[in-house]
Amino acid sequence: MKKNMAGQIAIGVVVVLSFIVYSLHSRQDGASAIIKPNQPNTNSTTNTQASNTTGSGSPGSTSNTNTTPTQSTSAQYRDGSYTGSSADAYYGYIQVRVTVSGGRLTDVAFLQYPNDRDTSRMINAQAMPYLKQQAIQAQSANVDGVSGATDTSQAFVQSLSSALQQAKA
Repeated sequence: MKKNMAGQIAIGVVVVLSFIVYSLHSRQDGASAIIKPNQPNTNSTTNTQASNTTGSGSPGSTSNTNTTPTQSTSAQYRDGSYTGSSADAYYGYIQVRVTVSGGRLTDVAFLQYPNDRDTSRMINAQAMPYLKQQAIQAQSANVDGVSGATDTSQAFVQSLSSALQQAKA
């Protein structure tokens, strides 16, 4: 009976250790899942909003509706470039610089991001454009993030928040 119990304990230990090794290995290599953010509708919305913003005289009342929130939002930032703090993204650091023009967030540049591993480069190459797009569309750090790039998304929000706080009017 003691032999049987010892065998069961040994099997249990092997299973637990295997799980731990697998978990650490997966974490070290990064997420291997394909990033599939829910952005197709956002792209068409962004294009529509961009055309409404640039062609503000054409659409009439629709333009006025879109312009009014933009004008109230535009008062919250001072024009200029602002560099956010560096934020830990587990495999490296994220740091952004925002550009504000006409009181609106017009650009987000990544000054620093994890890029020393193939997986990090793949994830960030896909995630960074979506994060930038979301921030400019939201005119704030209130972004959804990117599925499969949680650490990058969270660090982006931290650095972006820091930069936008400096830009507050």
